[in-house]
Amino acid sequence: MLHVFEITPWLFYSTALALGLCVGSFLNVVIYRLPAMLERDWRIQCHEYLELGDAKIDAHLQQLSLSRPGSRCPHCGHEIRFWENIPVLSYLFLKGKCSSCSKAISIRYPLVELITGLLSVVVAIRYGVSLTTLAALLMTWTLVALTLIDYDKQLLPDDITLPLLWLGLLISFFNVFTDTQSSLIGAMLGYMVLWSVFQIFKLITGKEGMGFGDFKLLAALGAWLGWQLLPQIILLSSLVGAITGILMLLTGLTKRQQPIPFGPYLAAAGWIALMWGNDINYLYLSSIQ
Repeated sequence: MLHVFEITPWLFYSTALALGLCVGSFLNVVIYRLPAMLERDWRIQCHEYLELGDAKIDAHLQQLSLSRPGSRCPHCGHEIRFWENIPVLSYLFLKGKCSSCSKAISIRYPLVELITGLLSVVVAIRYGVSLTTLAALLMTWTLVALTLIDYDKQLLPDDITLPLLWLGLLISFFNVFTDTQSSLIGAMLGYMVLWSVFQIFKLITGKEGMGFGDFKLLAALGAWLGWQLLPQIILLSSLVGAITGILMLLTGLTKRQQPIPFGPYLAAAGWIALMWGNDINYLYLSSIQ
């Protein structure tokens, strides 16, 4: 199969697109359900710790997992059949409406599928037919999920960031994106840099400027890509985050005291570094010599 992909690039890219679309469909489930599952578990644990008795959990929420129950229309509860769940195509065929109640389906679902598919093709083009592509795809899909969960809930779940961190350290033994020494230093520096910023900001203002999930995400990016790309990731994410925040304030999309999630900017900068980070560093160093 690898040989077939090498001699027929269009088949390889088409496969990457189809795989990305299917994974994007699953990411929609993760983005919606994982925060709800975590909040459910936290409520149960809080009640147990405070000895308040059993927490009152909705029956639907009690049985919620990433695999069960099947997807349903949020308006009428119609169970989505498999031919209604084909990435992007089903949305177009149904004209963006539920087949049962004809209520509109959020366009976000096919957009997540399409974006995930397109990003997967870019990764395939960048790294070609190789095991590196599989690793880059896995990181790409994870960053998509983290971006949207943080955007929705201002939450970067340990269930995702910590496995991403450990996997980055693991693959460094095979020098996929960086060597083990750079990976270990990157993980430590990634966490400590944002942790230090957090502590200094809290000391000066008495407020918490960011969440611990941001520290873990940057640590994971450092583990995957090495400490050499951390300055680029921090600079790019901070710059884009600052510009976006100012524009949102000026346009009234957010209020001055309203927190803005930093995870999406870290994820975007991390993905750019994954794809072209070394090239960007080379161009920058060449320009100053």
